Amino acid sequence: LKELRKRENIIIISARDSLDDKILGLDMGADDYLTKPFGTAELLARIRTALRHGKPTVSTGDGTLVQPPYRSGDLVIDFDKRLVTLKDKEVHLTQIEYKLVSLLAEQSGKVLTYDYIISRIWGPFADSNNQILRVNMAHIRRKLEINPAEPQYIYTEIGVGYRMRESEN
Repeated sequence: LKELRKRENIIIISARDSLDDKILGLDMGADDYLTKPFGTAELLARIRTALRHGKPTVSTGDGTLVQPPYRSGDLVIDFDKRLVTLKDKEVHLTQIEYKLVSLLAEQSGKVLTYDYIISRIWGPFADSNNQILRVNMAHIRRKLEINPAEPQYIYTEIGVGYRMRESEN
């Protein structure tokens, strides 16, 4: 799964429907996890979503590929400039906060599990205790959200992880 993830969008289709199995599949790199039984229309909708969430790139005039900025409401994240703006004002984030926000923005609309985020930001041998992640997310929300208790950009999926509002690009 980890090798495939480097090249492809992955949807796991399984009869295993326990929360632990779903979390394991998502942590290993799957974009989505669909349990049987399901309808063809649902499968096709999930495939369309996976294709939309592939990392988009845009070719510049000189043939260079760049990742377009994340845009949602008043929030813009320019990955090439490493710049976060809210209502056209620069938001100052720590290095870890920027890594968290950009990780979520690059995969906007997808739920990223606590373990996946921790391993991507702090490394594969980091403590799986999500307290440090929760503290950093609280700091980020204070900087990005009008009311951190009612987030507009970064949502908590209780018991699973976080999801960033889908980019409008």
